[in-house]
Amino acid sequence: MAKAQHKEPSDNLYRAILSLETMEECKKFFQDLCTVAELRAIEQRFEVAMLLDEGMIYNDILERTGASSATISRVNRSLHYGANGYQAVLPRIKGEKGGGQ
Repeated sequence: MAKAQHKEPSDNLYRAILSLETMEECKKFFQDLCTVAELRAIEQRFEVAMLLDEGMIYNDILERTGASSATISRVNRSLHYGANGYQAVLPRIKGEKGGGQ
C-alpha cells in the first residue's frame, strides 16, 4: 500500500519551487540548488526562448546571448514540439513586463 502513495523524487523539487513566494526566495533557492554554470545555462536558454518567441533570428540571438547554434536549435525545438512549458510561461512574463514596470 505504501508503494501506491510513493511520489516521484522530482515531485518534491517542483513542490518546493511552487512554494517560493518572492523573487528573492526564488533566487536564493536556485543559487543554493544550482552551480553558477548551471544557473547561467538555464538563464541563457530562457533568454533564447524569449527572443525566439519574439521572432528574432538565430544569428542575432547567437550574437546577443552567446548561446551556441545547437542550444538555440534545441530551445526552438522545445518551443514548437516540447511539453508546452514555454507557452505556459512566456505570455505571463510578457504581461509582467508590459503592465507592471
